Amino acid sequence: MQLIFEKSRAGRKGFALPEIDVPITGALPEKYCRKTQANLPEVSELDVVRHFSNLSRLNFSVDTNFYPLGSCTMKYNPKFTEKVAAMEGFSGLHPLLPQLLGGGMLAQGSLEVLYNMERLLSEITGMSAFTTQPLAGAHGELTGVMLIAAYHKHNGERRKHIIIPDSSHGTNPASASIAGYDVVVIPTDKEGFLDMRSYKQALNRETAAVMLTCPDTLGLFNPKIKEIADLAHAVGALMYYDGANLNAILGKCRPGDIGFDVIHLNLHKTFATPHGGGGPGAGPVGVCEKLVDFLPISRVVRRTDGTFALDYHKHKSIGYIAPFYGNFGVILKAYAYILALGKSGLIEVSENAVLSANYCLARLKDYYALAYGKSCMHECVLSAARQLEQGVHALDIAKYLIDKGFHPPTIYFPLIVKEAMMIEPTETESKETLDAFIEAMIEAASLSKTNPEALRLAPLSMPVKRLDETRAARVPDLRWQPK
Repeated sequence: MQLIFEKSRAGRKGFALPEIDVPITGALPEKYCRKTQANLPEVSELDVVRHFSNLSRLNFSVDTNFYPLGSCTMKYNPKFTEKVAAMEGFSGLHPLLPQLLGGGMLAQGSLEVLYNMERLLSEITGMSAFTTQPLAGAHGELTGVMLIAAYHKHNGERRKHIIIPDSSHGTNPASASIAGYDVVVIPTDKEGFLDMRSYKQALNRETAAVMLTCPDTLGLFNPKIKEIADLAHAVGALMYYDGANLNAILGKCRPGDIGFDVIHLNLHKTFATPHGGGGPGAGPVGVCEKLVDFLPISRVVRRTDGTFALDYHKHKSIGYIAPFYGNFGVILKAYAYILALGKSGLIEVSENAVLSANYCLARLKDYYALAYGKSCMHECVLSAARQLEQGVHALDIAKYLIDKGFHPPTIYFPLIVKEAMMIEPTETESKETLDAFIEAMIEAASLSKTNPEALRLAPLSMPVKRLDETRAARVPDLRWQPK
């Protein structure tokens, strides 16, 4: 609808505002109005409700079933955060309002949320400042690497490569490459950690950064992480933290305290905002003090009178990386989640997440091979190598789990683990749910010996036989198939 402006006087406790324009809604201009009625189907309310209810049942979600998707932290999203995001003062705010009218005076509450969220994330991670603009984790990664490039360019250095372990998420080398860097891959040693000999050989004055997930994608926390950071800093390189696995160390370890200079977070993983279905996501990026001036504009600042404003005067900034202020609704949900849990609650999140993963590991280690024979952090990596002796693959076990009502864990990642099955139960699932999942995994291991063909034919509960997934991706059939 057209925005019509009228003169009004607005105020906030503690200070007076000048006369400003306040938008109100008005009728559409005549040229935009249709001349005939829309040709819409005439259906009853029941038909509409039934249609969308049935559509919703086609989705597999954390609300309906266990979703142990390793390395993605598919935790339950508490519904109170949805109510917060739906509050009219937030949901009805036009994104241009802070920029156009009253110097942000009509959006003080929302600007305050962004400012406070940056401070909370800085405290949680040990960083100096954050930008909330990136629209997803991968977008945050690219933003982080751009910040690294801007820092080295400002220092008159042209660094050529970024070091990444062979167990990394695929977005890590992708982000580095898109930003113009070569990628140097470091192998994993027999203990499951970055091979230090190879790392030291690769590290030099042409290294722009070292990108690591901590704990790594094998579910292990590298005890040499501080040494890795010190070696990188000794040659002027920066340390980049992939925040996908932050759920494991909330309140226990701050990446900034162990040497990381740049970090991206996944609000849709760690802080319980919706994940999947293409978004929306949010990937805020935090930096240490020496990188603050390079953060994207605009920056939310707090003025001396306690009000909040947008600051565009950052001549070292990498500029705009997203429209407006990021996915504000997602940021708002994460903000409410953090405030609700507080420090002790966030610590409990990591403790329970690690406990759940180790419980699964302890109960399944006699039935499946372990990627590395040690306790894990928030996720455990098993291998179907034993089952492969009977011709049963990790994919077959994953399909069998669908028949049992569970979303399969991540399979074939990390790529360095043969027949990998990566399980992340998160902190939100009950012991009863974990036990049911574990029993299904044990049943699959038993069937691989007594009736392997049953696993190879799974899932039997689906209306069609197992799809050729490669063909389905390359030649999708998008026609509606009513039951």
